[in-house]
Amino acid sequence: MDICRCKQESELFHIGEKLLKKHKDKNIFAVIGPMGVGKTTFIKKLCGLLGAKDLITSPTFSIINEYETDNGSPLYHFDLYRANVDEVFDLGYEEYFFNENYCFIEWADKIRQLLPEDAVIVEMKEENGERVISF
Repeated sequence: MDICRCKQESELFHIGEKLLKKHKDKNIFAVIGPMGVGKTTFIKKLCGLLGAKDLITSPTFSIINEYETDNGSPLYHFDLYRANVDEVFDLGYEEYFFNENYCFIEWADKIRQLLPEDAVIVEMKEENGERVISF
């Protein structure tokens, strides 16, 4: 397991590079952590690294956002803070989770039973003014 610490948002770019390089054969990233720890900010960096063309915003109310990339493959960004397992099931989560496109899932701990076995778990927390990111 990698454990990365950062004090500045700019450091998230390098942590994102490390995460994507280490898990280059994975496409489902389950991001877990308390409110305000920077889950959306980190996902914005990851989407940027993957060539997202669109403005990356939190899908808190829509549950899912789709972003276009330079290579034409979509990226999916879920925010499950206001969702439950039944709602995610009704969204047709299988179409997103079981294809080759990247999925970044905030509050993924709410749907652990639906995550693919090979999903990359990214845990974020705050300690002494630093973000601690493990994967």
